[in-house]
Amino acid sequence: MSDNEKAKVRGPVKVIAVTGGKGGVGKSSVALNTAAALSEMGKKVMLFDADLGLANIDVMLGLRVDKNLGHVLRGECDLNDIVKEGPLGLRIIPASSGLKEMAELSVDELAGIIHAFSSLEDDIDVLIIDTAAGISDMVLSFARAAQDVVMIVCNETTSVADAYALMKVLANDYEVDHFRIVANQVHSLEEGKSMFRKLVSVTDRFLDVTLELVSCIPADPNMRNAIRRRSCVIDLYPASPASRAFRALAHRVLSWPVPEHADGSLEFFMEPLVQSKSEEIKAPPKVGDLKANSALDQKPKDQEDNA
Repeated sequence: MSDNEKAKVRGPVKVIAVTGGKGGVGKSSVALNTAAALSEMGKKVMLFDADLGLANIDVMLGLRVDKNLGHVLRGECDLNDIVKEGPLGLRIIPASSGLKEMAELSVDELAGIIHAFSSLEDDIDVLIIDTAAGISDMVLSFARAAQDVVMIVCNETTSVADAYALMKVLANDYEVDHFRIVANQVHSLEEGKSMFRKLVSVTDRFLDVTLELVSCIPADPNMRNAIRRRSCVIDLYPASPASRAFRALAHRVLSWPVPEHADGSLEFFMEPLVQSKSEEIKAPPKVGDLKANSALDQKPKDQEDNA
């Protein structure tokens, strides 16, 4: 079957970028467990480790990866050859590890990824992109191209400031105006809502964007236990507080609409990556933007959240 014929057979693909600005906020754990929860629900899910130079997902799961996306781009294999099976039937596209050139792909190399994705044999309902940390060109490109941007935030000033910086670049330079917020590692629902209100108090003053609190993931020792055992909490500790939160998030994800332009193939996601890399990308602001940091230190306004 040709690539075009495969695209016609497939249904619309929901594409979600999971990002966070700051490293260490649990972004990869949220991406992995949400993907696993969706897979547990019977959805055909692909998790793309898009930290192309520093692999995370395969390390977290203890997967043996002989070939990765770098081999695909060099023509040594195709994308179907590197797809790994994870917990609960989840499919995973592993990244490279320690290869600087993979974090700095050219337009031609991104075009090669488009071709690779269009040749995937797997039928996919949801593609989850686990981006790298920071606000690099590649992170911005993946977030810009996805249908939904999920921002992971912890209750730390640096996490909130970095999330704001990333949203500022995406909003001002790429017209991304809707962000779905996950408050991660919180000790209570109120802590998550309070953190969200603080973030909204800043974005309402300085950005023309809409924030939606979609989940408060509790701090759960089973998360660390699952990582130590090279698995995900959804699989090992299905009744844990974190697992229940991830299942609730997965149900919410399925309620998000797929844009009408989704044509059934993954090219509608990958092609904007080439477009964004072809354009001049402005230098992102420093996280220490004076106005943002000043606002973050102020007491948040009372307002409704979207939890």
